Amino acid sequence: MQEQHAFPFLREILLFLILAGILIPTLQRLRINQVLGFLAVGTLLGPFGVALSAGEFPWLGWITFPSGEGVSMLAEIGVLFLMFMIGLELSAARLWALRRWVFGAGSAQVLASALLLGAAILLLLDAPFETAVILGLVLSLSSTAVVMQLMSEQHSTGTRLGQAVFAVLMLQDLAVVPILILIGALAGGDSGGDGTLMLAVVTVAKAGGAIALIYLVGGRVIHPLFKAFARHRQPDVFMALILLSTFGIAALSAAAGLSMALGALIAGLLLAETEFKHEVELMIEPFKGLLMGLFFMTVGMQMDTRQVVEAPLWLAGAVLGLVLVKALVIALIFRTGRLPWPKAIEGGLLLGQGGEFAFIVIGFAVSAKLLEPGLAARAMLAVGLSMFITPLLARLGRAIGERAQRSEHAQAASADEETLASARGRIIIAGFGRVGQQLARLLDAQRIAYIAFENDAKLVSKLHAQGVPVYFGNAARCELLRRVHAEEAPAIVLTMDHPASALQAVQGIRRDFPQVPLFVRSRDEKHARILKQAGATVVVPETLEASLQLSAFVLEAMGLDERVVDDIVDRERDAFATQLLGKADS
Repeated sequence: MQEQHAFPFLREILLFLILAGILIPTLQRLRINQVLGFLAVGTLLGPFGVALSAGEFPWLGWITFPSGEGVSMLAEIGVLFLMFMIGLELSAARLWALRRWVFGAGSAQVLASALLLGAAILLLLDAPFETAVILGLVLSLSSTAVVMQLMSEQHSTGTRLGQAVFAVLMLQDLAVVPILILIGALAGGDSGGDGTLMLAVVTVAKAGGAIALIYLVGGRVIHPLFKAFARHRQPDVFMALILLSTFGIAALSAAAGLSMALGALIAGLLLAETEFKHEVELMIEPFKGLLMGLFFMTVGMQMDTRQVVEAPLWLAGAVLGLVLVKALVIALIFRTGRLPWPKAIEGGLLLGQGGEFAFIVIGFAVSAKLLEPGLAARAMLAVGLSMFITPLLARLGRAIGERAQRSEHAQAASADEETLASARGRIIIAGFGRVGQQLARLLDAQRIAYIAFENDAKLVSKLHAQGVPVYFGNAARCELLRRVHAEEAPAIVLTMDHPASALQAVQGIRRDFPQVPLFVRSRDEKHARILKQAGATVVVPETLEASLQLSAFVLEAMGLDERVVDDIVDRERDAFATQLLGKADS
């Protein structure tokens, strides 16, 4: 009799960690999309892959997943964090900035795609109405994880097409909420159409009330909680708060009869509106890739590749039809939004695949007996195959877009680039005490955009509530600066008064962002020389400026003309700058 471990599924967890340790760096080195890599490995080593031969070759049981149960619990955690991260991205500010694309183009895409795909399923497969509705809505969604990683690799997220694609993905992510609620309503309906419709309306209304209540109550609890504990600046406490928020609101959502994934999305939305957003993203970043990899590997395990042999034409037609319908709908919508035809087609091909939410929603629908398991298995395989061919579709779309871009007028392209740069470039202020706030007031007066970071949670909460763009975090962490596109910043200004922190920040920023002008405040001349040697562009010592200002008042009081005094002060300042430059060069 085989000995049982007290820790359940230990073999599966160890095997996953080994695979993750090998896969993540290998996929990065080969420049392969990590989502697709984990999907492929899950399909290969899952219960419908090599594990089918484990009975004939017992040693395969040690390197495969004969049953998905071994990692399903951790995969559920991966789903929660996936939804939580999406919630962080769906801040009200971003939704409002892209409101025309999000609520206009995004809503039109989901409704039009769902209508066409649902009608095709209803007519071609002679499926029940509920099945057609669910699959039509599910297949209208695209893969946020795959598309965003591809756009990031292409450095196209800041382009007009990238913003349009991102806006559509935002609406699709939001659409998951009513889809999940609709499944719950349909699951409790009877065979009568009117009865089902009425029950669906009542269920949606109840779910909407529950979501609003959770959001309002959570907003009154989460922000004060983070505000109270963040002042201690302890990473373990901060991480505990993140986990408590995610799982706590997920549990409240489940208690209200909704899905835990929906609760995790609400938790992300709540934190997206606080000044702690960027710090939260940094804290969970190391776990995000691992847990998402686990989720997509589990998704791969659900893909029954035997269907490729049993129904190859059905699957080929399903994948081709899915991509063509969605690409056509999205291209027409993007063209209506005044994108050039080549860019509109590129966007359509980029968003033509099915999405990861299909596996979650279809799983819920099967458990609710709204989908027949055989059809659900084929639908999930079709979605998975469409995700696998997305890099090829993106390459084709990019080739079309690049060809059109080369034919555009150079002056128009230059104007677009200047507009984009002015919209994205913001001065970054690290430290928002009296000096940082004074600088911010001057920038506001000149209508120059900036973003600030400060470690004092109480101060940040107070100013953030007043609409000041200041966030909690340590700007000496270059990971944080990358999240606000520091490489595109016109300047980074360090106003922190702690010598060691300032030096550490200068060294890190100069190493990772060598081209960005770096203006630094120092305590005295000795500190200024150290910062200059570390790579600061301009250093302003407090003692020097205080002495120069005091000297200027004294000279003016002695009767010297104001312009003469200004010249004297400027010469002293220039002399110090020259001396400082010489010391740094030596």
